[in-house]
Amino acid sequence: MGAMFRSEEMALAQLFIQPEAAYYSVSELGETGCVQFRDLNEHINAFQKKFVNEVRRCDEMERKLRYIESEVKKDNVNIPDVTELPKAPIPREIINLEAHLEKTEGDIKELSESAINLKVNYLDLTELKHVLEKTQTFFNEQEEVNGMDTSHTRALITEDAQNISIRGRLGFIAGVISREKVPPFERMLWRISRGNVFLRQAEIAKPLEDPNTGNEIYKTVFVAFFQGDQLKTRIKKVCAGFHASLYPCPHTQQERDEMLKGVRTRLEDLNLVLNQTRDHRQRVLVTVAKELQNWSIMVSKMKAIYHTLNFFNMDVTKKCLIGECWVPAEDIPIVQKALSDGSSACGSSIPSFLNIIDTNENPPTFNRTNKFTRGFQNLIDAYGVASYREANPALYTIISFPFLFAVMFGDVGHALIMLMFGIWMISSEKKIAAQKGKSEIFSIFFGGRYIILLMGLFSLYTGFIYNDIFSKSMNIFGSGWTNFSNIREESITNGGEMTSILDIDPDFQYKGYPYPFGVDPIWQVAKNKIIFLNSFKMKLSIIIGVTHMIFGVCMSTVNMVHFKKYSSLFLEFLPQVILLIFLFFYMVVMMLMKWIKYESNHALDDEHIKIGSSCAPSVLIYFINMMLMKEDEKNGEECDVHMFEFQPILQKILVFGSLICIPVMLLGKPLYIQFTRKRKPEDEEKPQKIKTNGDVNQGMEMDEVTKEELPRPSTGGQHHEEEEEPMSEIYIHQAIHTIEYVLSTVSHTASYLRLWALSLAHAQLSEVLWQMVLQKSFILSGYIGAIFLFIIFGAWAVLTVAILVLMEGLSAFLHTLRLHWVEFMSKFYSGLGHSFQPFSFKVLLDEEEAEN
Repeated sequence: MGAMFRSEEMALAQLFIQPEAAYYSVSELGETGCVQFRDLNEHINAFQKKFVNEVRRCDEMERKLRYIESEVKKDNVNIPDVTELPKAPIPREIINLEAHLEKTEGDIKELSESAINLKVNYLDLTELKHVLEKTQTFFNEQEEVNGMDTSHTRALITEDAQNISIRGRLGFIAGVISREKVPPFERMLWRISRGNVFLRQAEIAKPLEDPNTGNEIYKTVFVAFFQGDQLKTRIKKVCAGFHASLYPCPHTQQERDEMLKGVRTRLEDLNLVLNQTRDHRQRVLVTVAKELQNWSIMVSKMKAIYHTLNFFNMDVTKKCLIGECWVPAEDIPIVQKALSDGSSACGSSIPSFLNIIDTNENPPTFNRTNKFTRGFQNLIDAYGVASYREANPALYTIISFPFLFAVMFGDVGHALIMLMFGIWMISSEKKIAAQKGKSEIFSIFFGGRYIILLMGLFSLYTGFIYNDIFSKSMNIFGSGWTNFSNIREESITNGGEMTSILDIDPDFQYKGYPYPFGVDPIWQVAKNKIIFLNSFKMKLSIIIGVTHMIFGVCMSTVNMVHFKKYSSLFLEFLPQVILLIFLFFYMVVMMLMKWIKYESNHALDDEHIKIGSSCAPSVLIYFINMMLMKEDEKNGEECDVHMFEFQPILQKILVFGSLICIPVMLLGKPLYIQFTRKRKPEDEEKPQKIKTNGDVNQGMEMDEVTKEELPRPSTGGQHHEEEEEPMSEIYIHQAIHTIEYVLSTVSHTASYLRLWALSLAHAQLSEVLWQMVLQKSFILSGYIGAIFLFIIFGAWAVLTVAILVLMEGLSAFLHTLRLHWVEFMSKFYSGLGHSFQPFSFKVLLDEEEAEN
């Protein structure tokens, strides 16, 4: 948890690796995932880099894997997940893997082509079978119409064939065409023949299978009768244009029967061969599917290694690869071990090593997180990645975020629903994380499961404070309002029943005891409930908001001390916190004094009436009069004007003190910079930036590097750039910053009133849902009432989860996020850094899985 206070210290390292050990070393670094490589060849064309051929080979293997995977999925073969991620293959295994993938691809292609050819033959034979069957039906129907037998028909056909010169020859063409093309096909035949073609058609009842795609296609058998060879040629051209399949059909029935018998026999044999081919293909794909995930992971790792090696430079002797990388200071021993393991794996006699170099560049920001803190860190990074070594708000957000959410979402019942949902996701996180194809919304919920858990816990606490559970209260300790005879009571009719409404007045409360924990349950039935809760929650939100902002301003001192900007402690932090305390924290103090000092009137005698509730002043009016320098007015003749004697003098001191802070913030820092520039000698040597271009002669240390010996990355570059900035721009920036801060103290304080507004809205929505939905079911009794209650309760439960938990929860979440991003973090957080993106196989594979 200590690493959450600020980002980890980073170091820029040069890696010196032997060429034969480069692949093994980068593979080990990818497994550890603790270095971010810099591209030293970014200005070189991608086709001129050293390992471009190896990357192309990996691309080709990925193409083969995609083809194999598509064929496996086409046959609905299950691809089992890997239990343990394989390591990247060693170079001598790459050739075997490449050859194996090529052979597997060839075998699957051969099987696919063979299956397609068999299916094409099967389709042709099936269509021919339907042509023979349907044409026989056409001929039989025609014979029945003409009243002739088959022998007489054959005699007429023979006679027509022999008398070509006298009557011409009657011919026909049979084939199969897609069903949707039949109407235009028929119209085209009529047009080219001027109505001299007689077309008969019959639909094939069962759909046929497309050999290439496997989709179902519906076709129709047709027979076109015509006269003359010229018309026959035209019909064939039309059939070719409509992609109709033509099949030979004998003129005699005997020949057709013999051909049909032979076609059926061939279909049975072909169907047997197809089944055997399909079984063999299935066995091959099942075997391939078992290793498919391993192959994909190995190729992805191998490609990432060669892609990273293209970031390296070759030294002048071409005997050493030089790379640069950012590495966390604590992980330097891990990097050294990875380099040593890489050299040992290839049997290199010359060890690889790293050299820490100094730089003026801004290092990346790295906050080490676990599964609990990762969600809160993502909330901060969504606003902006922290600058290097800047104070990290995520640590404090772990408590403040669910607490502010709970102030707006205080309901025991709704909190239990959210809490159980969070507990379910955490208890089943391994099972849920292993699932694939999760929706994006559920993935967001699962990523913030610990945030949801804490929001549910804190909302449970504030629900007990508000004494609110599904808009009802719990009477655990008994009410502190004991003199009900003096409480004004009214009665109204609600659904035929008399309901009492109490108008609670503190004047008639006995000197008993306050409610031990939270709000007294008697307020749930009080007529003036909203008035009381309005005042209570509004003041509570102001107290929480001012405290939160003061804490944010105090957090800026952490950055000032760390970056050694001690002048900012006096010229920025001190006037800012004084302004906030003198004005708004004083208002908080007046609220607390009002709660403590003034009591119920009935418990006081005439001498102490000044501290009674009738003399309690309005804190808001006090604050406005203080800012406008106006005199306060009495609430009554017997009341004091002020809470204490020296209040007017104190208020004037606070106002003038806060006004003095404004010119200090406005001119203090620019004048200090201008003064320090005049004192600086003109001939002072400027700091030289250390070049990190992979020069071999730059300080090569063979010894082990310890954390104490690390040169700290320079953070003075920002100060150097600030000195070069013109004074006019400094004055303008400081004026903007001062105006923004002064105005934001008012707007940000008012912004925290959303805690009060959303809390009241949530409670009122819950009460309306109870009265308008669930309470209606209590009118009926008996069996009908039970059934009616069951139905209404289901509707009420659905509306409660959908509106009060999901929608209201999302609204409270977004408002809480805004309070942290704008009102809290703007006091000390700049968020101008860039995140640390290590070379990690795990991250790489997760990204590929998310894309798929």
